Amino acid sequence: MRKAKKVGVLTLLMSLMLVTACGSNNGATTKENANQPDKTTTEATVATDKKIVFGFSQVGAESGWRTANTTSIQDSAKEAGIDLKFSDAQQKQENQIKALRSFIQQKVDVIGFSPVVESGWDTVLKEAKDAGIPVILTDRSVDSTDTSLYVTFLGSDFVLEGQKAGEWLVEEYKDTTDQVNIVELQGTTGSAPAIDRKEGFEAAIKDHSNLKIITSQTGDFTRAKGKEVMQAFLKANKDIDVLYAHNDDMALGAIQAIEAAGLKPGVDIKIITVDGIKDGFQAASEGKINFIVECNPLFGGQLMEAVKGVVEGKELPKRTVTEEGTFTIEQAKEALPNRKY
Repeated sequence: MRKAKKVGVLTLLMSLMLVTACGSNNGATTKENANQPDKTTTEATVATDKKIVFGFSQVGAESGWRTANTTSIQDSAKEAGIDLKFSDAQQKQENQIKALRSFIQQKVDVIGFSPVVESGWDTVLKEAKDAGIPVILTDRSVDSTDTSLYVTFLGSDFVLEGQKAGEWLVEEYKDTTDQVNIVELQGTTGSAPAIDRKEGFEAAIKDHSNLKIITSQTGDFTRAKGKEVMQAFLKANKDIDVLYAHNDDMALGAIQAIEAAGLKPGVDIKIITVDGIKDGFQAASEGKINFIVECNPLFGGQLMEAVKGVVEGKELPKRTVTEEGTFTIEQAKEALPNRKY
């Protein structure tokens, strides 16, 4: 019996030791787990550290302004640590629509694009909205009445740019009642800057009957086309006082045509232009362009901040206007050495 009792006590002691040992192991495991990152926290960190994928469709490379804009976007994306999927539409709307649909299929986080023209975007923008991918417009707007199809529009006020150009012209000819013949080189037909810069300019000069646009034609924002169209203007009418070009590149092409015709740009024909690229400033410093309305292409940093803001769920303003100035010949001379584009 004593032996049986001893065995029983021994068994009980061993059981207690085993329970205690298991309790110690559990305590050790808990301590180790406390030092390990929580699974939920780890997953959240991974999600936060995941690169934002941004699909961007550019109009093309039709001008010095556009090239500077592209460089600004690409460099800013790299600096911001954003994975940029870039597409050049070569000034064709069908190429841009294909690019946007490709971005949707790739399930990028945000889509951005500078529309070739204003109309014809609703269908593809609805596809992006249905896929849950926010869209940011840059530089140019769309004419959709459904503003829910895009988050924000970042760019210039093209109407104001045209208005500034017209106001300078009114001031320049305020002391004359003689008719002033104006020719206009428009941007790409149907594009926002072409429509708006024309509208703003005409609004500024409408109360001055002596300021008359005698002909207006698209130069597609390119130097080659600007030269070609200006040649046609000069053949059709020798009495041209002013050229209003919707961008510097068309004006620079037109200058070649004016000089080839034996005339002095900036003197025989006064030139007003929009953009403010370095080549335009060079021409202005030489007296060949009389007035430049700036359109700032270096908004890549602002765009990347907007992309991050969208991903973080921040509420962005529907319209963000870039800061811009105007330049006379003397002001262009002064600014030229520090011009970045």
